[in-house]
Amino acid sequence: MSSNAPQRPVRDLRFFLTIPHPCSYLKEREATTLFLDPQESPGQGVYDALSLLGFRRSGRHLYRPHCEGCHACISVRIPVAEFRPSRTQRKLLHRNTDLVMFERPARFHEEHYRLYDRYIRTRHADGDMYPPSHEQYRTFLTLDHPYARLLEFRLDGRLLAVSAIDLLSHGISAIYTFFDPDPAFDRRSLGTYAVLRTLRLAEERELPHVYLGYWIRECRKMNYKQAFQPLEYLDGRTWRRLIAL
Repeated sequence: MSSNAPQRPVRDLRFFLTIPHPCSYLKEREATTLFLDPQESPGQGVYDALSLLGFRRSGRHLYRPHCEGCHACISVRIPVAEFRPSRTQRKLLHRNTDLVMFERPARFHEEHYRLYDRYIRTRHADGDMYPPSHEQYRTFLTLDHPYARLLEFRLDGRLLAVSAIDLLSHGISAIYTFFDPDPAFDRRSLGTYAVLRTLRLAEERELPHVYLGYWIRECRKMNYKQAFQPLEYLDGRTWRRLIAL
């Protein structure tokens, strides 16, 4: 499959729109989300095709923003072969050479959940994921499917970060990363480091892109995505180069 030419699914698919709800990223705005029929299993072929059209996965659901009159959410991806880490990113890779990465199926682990609970309560107590719960975690980050994986990052056996990823035929989709909120680990920039290791994993598996989800120009929390250059964005059905700001 060409990584720039979405293929027509082998059968018709049904989609649904949510009712308008408060936007998670831009204050005083409403959002509407387009979902693949929840009765559909997010199988590999359908997921591969829809991801090229800007769809993301949350649990068993494939979705993308569909807000009337607003196009703030821009799908972005990194072309792996062209990516070169910046000086700051090279220092970060060197700073974290003592971390060991393990790849696991996307199943529930109590150790992962305890870290997730601490992370949400410390870093995102003002967001729509607070308060965390076992049910919320399971429906968001676990999925019994071969493409859904979890990357663990450990320091002398201690779990410091977990990154949820999906293995696509044309790349890796970075779903979500949570990490130890202890200020002692701030210099490690574990969120950025997880993306850098995902890029390395894609290179090792000869996958051409890492998908970072949605970039929103007006949202400060999304600014980190601009640090990965070059970056491509979805313009309708075509992926184009995003000029660095």
